[in-house]
Amino acid sequence: MTRFRHLIWMMTAAIGLTLSASHSYAQQPDPGDQPGLVADDSVQLDPEWQKQMVLYRTTEPPGTIIISTAERHLYLIQPGGRALRYGIGVGRDGFQWQGLLNITKKAEWPDWTPPPEMIARQPYLPRFMAGGPGNPLGARAMYLGATVYRIHGTNQPWTIGTKISSGCFRLVNADVADLYDRVPVGTKVIVKQKPEL
Repeated sequence: MTRFRHLIWMMTAAIGLTLSASHSYAQQPDPGDQPGLVADDSVQLDPEWQKQMVLYRTTEPPGTIIISTAERHLYLIQPGGRALRYGIGVGRDGFQWQGLLNITKKAEWPDWTPPPEMIARQPYLPRFMAGGPGNPLGARAMYLGATVYRIHGTNQPWTIGTKISSGCFRLVNADVADLYDRVPVGTKVIVKQKPEL
């Protein structure tokens, strides 16, 4: 009987420690956004994430944006089987999606109002932040359809090439400004999760 009580006590302690650890883990700040942090634009991206012209085979017309979340690249289709490829940060596991949308709005140094779902996950975030260098949306934003998702800049250039966001696509500020100048409102955006074979 004593052995049985000891076993019950040990199981109770183990469950308590597990619940305590998972609760403290859940309370950790989400590293996805750091409002107020001013981007260090001198950060040198790995060559994999730097903007470059690449060969790209597609039936989509020039001017189309294709986002590959698996590759962490955004492609702006060009004539002649080529594309401008940009390195991007994509949604964390559980925050990735796919679909066909259009750019419905563009903004320079956009204001940021985190959606209620993000506030629920990260209650420490401001409810509103004016555009500027410390804004997590960075220098430019292109809004996708009627969703809460955007292609935007970042105040965290070292996150390019990672799964970090709540579903948006981030580029370094120089790259998002370049893309912004190349695409109009109405541009078709295709978001793919899996690479083509």
